[in-house]
Amino acid sequence: CVGCVWGGWGSRNLTVDQRAAELVRGETRFPSLVASVGRNTDELACRTSWTRTGVNIPPVTETTKLFEALFVAENQQQRIDRRKSFRQHASILDAVYQQAKSLEADLGKVDREKLEEYLTSVRSVESRIQVSEAWIDRPKPKVDLNAPQPDQAFTQRLPLFYDLIRLALQTDSTRVAALSIPGNLPVQDLGLQGNYHAFSHHGKSERLLKPLLTIERYQMQQLARFLKSLQNTPQPGGGNLLDHTMVLAGSGMGNASSHSNKDLPIVLAGGGFRHGQHHAMPTERHRRVPLANLFTTMLQRFGDEETERFNRATGNISEVLA
Repeated sequence: CVGCVWGGWGSRNLTVDQRAAELVRGETRFPSLVASVGRNTDELACRTSWTRTGVNIPPVTETTKLFEALFVAENQQQRIDRRKSFRQHASILDAVYQQAKSLEADLGKVDREKLEEYLTSVRSVESRIQVSEAWIDRPKPKVDLNAPQPDQAFTQRLPLFYDLIRLALQTDSTRVAALSIPGNLPVQDLGLQGNYHAFSHHGKSERLLKPLLTIERYQMQQLARFLKSLQNTPQPGGGNLLDHTMVLAGSGMGNASSHSNKDLPIVLAGGGFRHGQHHAMPTERHRRVPLANLFTTMLQRFGDEETERFNRATGNISEVLA
């Protein structure tokens, strides 16, 4: 799973991508994009994105649907129907808010805190509805990419998802994106029998390590292709899209065979960082560096002036900055 990251104590499971999305909400059509190369329920077990109120954001799993959301214009009736739907939801939320608020006077301290948490969640949804409604009549960008075909194999979907994310960033349709590659993904189109998860539990067996290497080499090749495509996309103000983007890739496990989350393999690319380095973090228990330190560094570079320590961070990692 790429990008499984968890967030702050006071905000339940807030993930780093959704914290970044909070900072730019309203400035782009989509505060964030959440996508997964997986399709069925088992493949979606790796959920990457959670809001401040602990709500999971279901990923888009088809390139056709992501392309449509980003670049296919709606007709007038579709826009009317969507606006009507937004307003119905807003009306329901307003009624729920008022009814819940009326209970406040009869509750004790702990229950009032829980109620306020719930009301904050309702207000957050109302705010997202208002932002979404404001974009209904704004034209979507036109791009030089044909609409994807349905029912694609893994080796077709992964590069297409990367292409769509690049175009979404290039057109400023969003400034935050998360893409996951689930463990139960079938990999027959790589010439392998089985699935990613089974090969990851290799127990150091050469029979399983060789196909695992094939799968992960392919993933890294596609990541490299994505980074190159960002680098080859010029920006109006100078430089290229990679210069203005942070890209984090990795895994929630350092050793999937033993389910160890120590010594995680992480790649960081993009502008503003010192590259060509390999940082081997201390392994001693009292000196370990939480991955949240890197999240903190990225959020601060993204413009987050409020977050000093994201989740379990003990600080930031200033040595990666240019």
